[in-house]
Amino acid sequence: MSAYTSLARYYDALTPDVPYERFADFYEEIFALMGAKVRTIADLACGTGTLTHILAERGYDLIGIDASEDMLAEAMNKLCDLAPMPLLICQRLEALDLYGTVDAAVCALDGMNYLPPDALMTALRRIHLFLEPGGLLIFDVNTPHKLRGLDGQVFLDEKEDIFCVWRAEFDREENACRYGIDLFTRQGKLWARHSEEHIEYAHEPSWLTERLSEAGFCDIRLFGDLEVHPPSEDAMRVFLAARKPPA
Repeated sequence: MSAYTSLARYYDALTPDVPYERFADFYEEIFALMGAKVRTIADLACGTGTLTHILAERGYDLIGIDASEDMLAEAMNKLCDLAPMPLLICQRLEALDLYGTVDAAVCALDGMNYLPPDALMTALRRIHLFLEPGGLLIFDVNTPHKLRGLDGQVFLDEKEDIFCVWRAEFDREENACRYGIDLFTRQGKLWARHSEEHIEYAHEPSWLTERLSEAGFCDIRLFGDLEVHPPSEDAMRVFLAARKPPA
């Protein structure tokens, strides 16, 4: 079962409370804090393009990258009112291959958790390659503390024509949380069932800091959840920002 196939069409309806505007504000706060002059941004794992749209409306030139064709189809519908429309590319992050460099790359909503350790290391090197000297990478992860705490939990989300069941199981040997998702959508008098499996790997912030350094980044900083201060020890989500060394 692939992730973000059937779910793509209903993703926005099931996630109405995501504070995308606050994400954009936070990125701009980090740009200012780290003294970065940003014009071009790669939105990594951009999903349905909501954050891409917000950043483009704020005057940045955007490239949206995602591994899911279905999510990018939703993004294309959402972004077609912009002129120029952001470029959308279907790629896995570990195979990132842009047409040029960007001033910043952002990855919101635990996109990096979907990469196992080896793939994440490859992705960091690819991102580093396509950043301008002095450019920034900003991303967030669900912490191991959060992912382990999800073990055995079941979540229900119900809308008028959608019913979604999430079941979480933490695999300690794999160091990853598996989500089994059953999505039921109304089709006239009947309901159609779609199933997906999502896997998020538990990356320790200290390990990520080491991997960023190994990939060539410097000035690596950790932040709390959308807050410009260090994360707490029991943080559920941590943001990392890192710079490609200036030329």
